[in-house]
Formats: sequence, C-alpha cells, structure tokens
Amino acid sequence: MTHRGTVNDLALTLGVEEEFFLIDPATGELLRDPGEGILKVCNELNEQHKFVPEFLRSQIETNTRVCTSVADVRSAIGETRGILVKAAEKHGAAVLATSTHPFAEWKTQMVTPGSRYRDFVVTYQESLRRFLAGGMHIHAGFGDKDSRMRVMTALRRYLPLLHALSGSSPFNEGRSTGFKSYRLNLVGGLPRTGLPNALSSWEEFERLVEDYRRMDFIRDSSELWWDIRPSRSFPTVELRICDICTRIEDAMCIVALFASLVRHLIRRDESGTLPPDLPTEIIAENRWLAQRYGVMAFLGDPEQGGRMDIDDYTAQLVEDLEDDAVALGCQAELCRATNIVREGTGADRQVDHFRLRRLEGASEAEALRSVVNLAAAETKEGIGLADSRSKTF
Repeated sequence: MTHRGTVNDLALTLGVEEEFFLIDPATGELLRDPGEGILKVCNELNEQHKFVPEFLRSQIETNTRVCTSVADVRSAIGETRGILVKAAEKHGAAVLATSTHPFAEWKTQMVTPGSRYRDFVVTYQESLRRFLAGGMHIHAGFGDKDSRMRVMTALRRYLPLLHALSGSSPFNEGRSTGFKSYRLNLVGGLPRTGLPNALSSWEEFERLVEDYRRMDFIRDSSELWWDIRPSRSFPTVELRICDICTRIEDAMCIVALFASLVRHLIRRDESGTLPPDLPTEIIAENRWLAQRYGVMAFLGDPEQGGRMDIDDYTAQLVEDLEDDAVALGCQAELCRATNIVREGTGADRQVDHFRLRRLEGASEAEALRSVVNLAAAETKEGIGLADSRSKTF
C-alpha cells in the first residue's frame, strides 16, 4: 500500500466489480455451459477477493477486496483478472472484458440455476433474456449516509463522461450497432434503470425504497439498477453506468477519476459549495450522446449553453481535480483520461480493427472473430497474482 487518501481524516475506500465473458479460445464463441470448475479454481486460488456466477452461465463476476488507495485497486484488479484468466485457461477457456460479445446470440445462452434468476426471468421476460451484457461497478466508501446521498446527487452530472471513457460494446449479435456502448440499450429494457433523480438525504432515499416495497415492486434496494446508487450491503456509493474496460489501464483511469471526483465533492459538501443540481433530463441527453458517440461526443454545456468538445471538457476537469488526485496518489491514472479521449476506448479499437480486417479481405464473421481475439488479448494485459487478504465489496 503506497497511498491512503483522506479528507479531514476520513478514509476513502474503494472496490471494483467486473463482469466477464467466458469464451472458447479457438472460436471466440461464448461457453454457454462452462461448468462449475472455473469458479471452483478461482476460489481455491485466493482468499481475499470474491468470484460469483452471473445471470448467464457464460459470465463470471469478480469482486475485489476493500482497497484503501487507487494503487491498492490496481493491485487488486490485476489479481482478480489474473486469477480468473488462470482458472479459465486451466479449463480450456479464455476471458473477455467487453460489455457485449461481438457476435454471440442471446437465444443460445443458458441461465445460471437459482430461484432469484428464475424469478427474474418470469417477471422480466424477453427484456432479461436478451440481456447478454456485463459492466464494471466501482464502490467508494466515505462519510455518513446523508453526505453520501448529497455527493451521489452531485456526481450525476459527471456520469456521461465516466461512461464515454469506458465504452466497450459497439457490436451486438454480429452487427455494428452504431453505438460505442450498446450495453445501455439492453440495460434500458429493464425497469428502475438509468439516472436517479436528485436525492438530498438518506431519509428521502429510504422513503422511496419503502414506497417501492409497499407496492411490492422490489424486495430490497439492490433491485434499483440505477447508473449510480447507494449500496445496500456496504457504506458506499456505487458507480454502475460504466462498461467493463478491456484494458486495466483504462479501468484504472476511471477508478482514479471517480475517486478524485468523490474527494472533490466531499470537500465541497463540507464547505457548503456543492454545485447546483442539473435537471435529470439534461444529464440524460448527455448520457445518450456518450452512449452513442463515446469519446467523439460533443456534450451539452450546462453553464454556457451549446455544445462542448469532450476533449476540452476532460482536460479542464483533470486540471480541476489535480489537488485531489495528488492527495490520492493517482495523478498519472487521472491524466490518462485525456489520452483515452484522444486515442480511443475499447469500443473504438474494436470498430477500427473490424474495419481494417474487412479492408484486408476478411468476411464479416472472420473480422468479428478477430475482434474477439484482440479484446481477449487486451483483457490479459497487466494481470498478476499478489498475496493480500481483506474483505470484499
């Protein structure tokens, strides 16, 4: 552990969940029924992280231990990815960190056994059966319940940028969708998704949850699948809008940006200078632009009106957050945000690679398999196995 970020002696903890696909390394196809061996090996190889089944059998979710710095998160993500890759390879499989599979069909997938998933399928029907997607969730633990709600509400304006930097799902079922994150189209088919409205206190949030429960819409707040939400199980705010990043370096940039924003907004909350809430509808427009165009988006400018270049916006935000990034020991990771905007995301690399292979004479099917191979190779970059123990998010 090299850094510990604090705000007025208040520790900031972090944790990351990533949802991966399991594929056949020879064909790039999803493994519709990989068995329980991979999960078993994952849990045998570690004592500090958590590996759990996802909705579909072809997916596995990793949960890092609770981390006390961005540097600690880097080690933890390297460990979780390394453990999963090693376990998958032991069973003849490979791991893919993209939020949609470029050519797999949802109709051929198998649902993970269990009453919870079975009940969800009965309730949500085709909208859930089509949900062949995964994401990345980042937890930030800090403060008391009310401060977390105020900071969460202030974070909403930054969600489009965080999402744009993470895009990794431009293809779906063998088609180029025209979106840098098609995953959000799939998420939007379910209820209680998208942006939460502004919430000023924990009491206000609890009243809303109780209304949902009183009308038998949900069992608990874990069924509020918002882009950002208070965690039901931990004293954290959970960022949920992001695609899973194919490269660890991109994931770490988003962790650093999120952590720096949280620290910045905690300081502003303590001084009573949080920015005024933007209308949810305005944030939603920028969210759609980020989903559609990724780092090529021209987002709406709430202060000046008109559109702003996402490159200029990102550069200014990185400058504004410099003191917080230095305090958290993640200045290099934060500065990578401008590189992602200029060089492209995982989605951009997939689209560019597909077009190049087509120009080289590959068929669409061959080009899509090549995209899977590229993304699978990037998924393995920077992985490792370190020895540390703690609880998990």
